[in-house]
Amino acid sequence: MIRPPVWDNHACMPLRPDAAFLPQLERYRAGGVDVVSLNLVFDSLPWTLGIQVAATMRDWIARNGDRFALCGTVAEIEAARASGRLAITFDVEGMTALDGRIELVRLWYDLGVRWMLIAYNAHNVVGGGCIEPDDPGLSPFGRDVLAAMKEVGMVVCCSHTGERTTFDVFEHAQNPVILSHSNPRALCDHPRNVRDAVIDACAATGGVVGIVGFGLFLPGGDTSAAGVARAIDYVVQRVGSRHVGFSTDYVFDEAELDDFLVTFRAKFPAAFPEGAPLTMFAPEQFSDLSAELGRLGYGDADIGNIMGGNWLRVAKQVWKA
Repeated sequence: MIRPPVWDNHACMPLRPDAAFLPQLERYRAGGVDVVSLNLVFDSLPWTLGIQVAATMRDWIARNGDRFALCGTVAEIEAARASGRLAITFDVEGMTALDGRIELVRLWYDLGVRWMLIAYNAHNVVGGGCIEPDDPGLSPFGRDVLAAMKEVGMVVCCSHTGERTTFDVFEHAQNPVILSHSNPRALCDHPRNVRDAVIDACAATGGVVGIVGFGLFLPGGDTSAAGVARAIDYVVQRVGSRHVGFSTDYVFDEAELDDFLVTFRAKFPAAFPEGAPLTMFAPEQFSDLSAELGRLGYGDADIGNIMGGNWLRVAKQVWKA
């Protein structure tokens, strides 16, 4: 039996049209990772920057096709794995990237985006963000966006999204909905984390809760394999191993992150308190996480689901050629 892929469903290369950091993707291959989703843009930045970043990444991946492959289908992921290449997909954080135009859903999909956030911390024309107290819920335009995403085959994600809007999405979406990188609030009381009711409802859609390896969202900032495994185990105990995945949210250019925290502090002051340590789970730690889950008593099938099999299941259900 072929093991499920090891899949990091969200990582952050520099958000500028610059390929200098892209060779560091080799760290994933060396760490035994099969698939990684790279962010193109988030709501606070001009959506057109995401197009430029996509163009840069697509060109670099094509020029290094012996080791990396941009994959838009499950078959392409399987082919990349068989040839020893790292499979790469893209994601976008927030619907500002649609510029109010429904037809841009298909454009982003054609560029390689396989999941999109509803909102990135703050409100947009689709719905509410997680750090603002007045969550307006999913807008009529947002319901149209959900239908367009279903039509093209793009996965809907509610990380960073307000709770009322998230429940509206669960109600109106006709495909599994994911929380690509969100931790349980019961373990770490942070506005970016989600309550148990959200976890339960996400699983009820057939979706996956992606535990995130960013220290701010883990108890004590513990980004060790043991710290991440404890968060995974909490969610498994609630909803089962078929509804839990993992995303590092690893930021390759920490200097850029520092700049963003200064530039956009007014948009998410509570999300990144001044002086908080920015610890992150690194690509090299994936084998440690798998081993830690084994030490907690998880069998091979459950570990395979958590480390990537569940992301693959959702892809098979939602993606289209």
